[in-house]
Parts: sequence; C-alpha cells; structure tokens
Amino acid sequence: MLSLIMAGGLGTRLNLGEKPLVTLAEKPMLSYVISAFEDAGYSILVVVTPKVPMTKNWCRANGIETYQSDGKGYVEDLIECIMETGEQAPFFSCVSDLPGISKDIIDQTYDLYHKSKKEACSVWVPENLFSRNNCKCNYSEEIEGIVACPVGLNILNGLNIDNEQEELKILLEEPKLTFNVNTREELKNAEKFFRNL
Repeated sequence: MLSLIMAGGLGTRLNLGEKPLVTLAEKPMLSYVISAFEDAGYSILVVVTPKVPMTKNWCRANGIETYQSDGKGYVEDLIECIMETGEQAPFFSCVSDLPGISKDIIDQTYDLYHKSKKEACSVWVPENLFSRNNCKCNYSEEIEGIVACPVGLNILNGLNIDNEQEELKILLEEPKLTFNVNTREELKNAEKFFRNL
C-alpha cells in the first residue's frame, strides 16, 4: 500500500526555511513521518512542489522517491499526484509535520479502516488534548460525542480520488498527534514533549 507524504509547504509562519526540513530534537520533521511508514512496511512517495527544492534534494540524498506537483494547494497536489501516477488502490496520505506518528498508530488506523468497509478514513484527536499540549486546533467537529480535531492522517481510495468518499472518522486518544507544528511556539512545545519521551 502506498503512503503519500505531503511536503510541499513553505511554513511561512515558522519562518525557519522549508517546513519539512525544520528540525525537531535534531531530526527533520519529515524524517519522523518517513520512518513511521517505513516501520509499518508501506511504500513512500513524498509529494513536493517548486517551493521546496531543498526538501526534494534531501529526499534524493536519502533514497526517498518524490513526485513534484504544480503546488496549487494540498488537496489539488494530492489529486494531481494520484491521477498522474495512476494509483487506483486505497492509500495513506499524511502531512509532513506530524512527528508523533508511529507504526502502531498507522497499523491501528489501517485495521479500523479495513474493518469499516468504508472508502476513506481520517484520524482525529480530542480537542482538550490539543489545549493540554498548548497546540492550536484550526478546525473541530464532534466525533463520537467528543469535540475533536483532524491530525492530517487519512486513507483515500485512488480509484475515486476526484469524488467525495464515504469516510470513517477515527478518534484516537493520542497526545503526541496534537503536534502539527506551524509556529515557533508550537515547535518549542514539541521540542520539550519529544525530548522527554
């Protein structure tokens, strides 16, 4: 099964260079996501844009395959990649700045998705865990009676990529998934959290 890692953003709010290569506990954030999917046994394709030439070079130097999209936006780049590569099976998509992702989380997500028989799934974490870790939740809705935020980990069906897909919303009590690093303050909080793990 393919895993697409979306790594085309500049991270202008961080202002520390290309966002996927911003270091957290001395490792580029992108490397945490790649390692998790490698540990889980998935093939990896990193989707880059013209905005992140250093990220593309880093992937090349580390033997990671990339697809360069036009850079029109997250959803547009994802659809473009799937259409161009002709991927027709279900696949993972994940943001490149989710350092708390792990093999166990990926395995659990896939198992719940597979059992659901739905076309797609997304992973959510209770909003109160974001607050507890001083992380910002940009969007929330009620999942299983709990206000929750999406973390940027999804499964989609490549065969039906340009249509809306029936979706399973998975709620996980995983504090480490609250760290989707967009600001220097969030980076500082993440540094503290991951150094103490």
